Amino acid sequence: MTHMNEGTNIDTWVFRIAGIFVLLSLALAHFHSPYWLWFTAFVGANLLQASFTGFCPLVIILNKLGVNPGAAFKCSAN
Repeated sequence: MTHMNEGTNIDTWVFRIAGIFVLLSLALAHFHSPYWLWFTAFVGANLLQASFTGFCPLVIILNKLGVNPGAAFKCSAN
């Protein structure tokens, strides 16, 4: 059994999860309701602010789960 922190780091998981959320919300907007595009906008806005501030709530969660830090996000909430 592999753990989340083997072979990947926080940066990889942030990009994977953000990509999944964007694609999922686009599919939901297409098949269910266009209001799901607000979730797409939320993910994009969070990625944009994280690029300036370095703060991302998902990073704190992944850090607490023991995922190795990457180059983009350094969690100071230890």
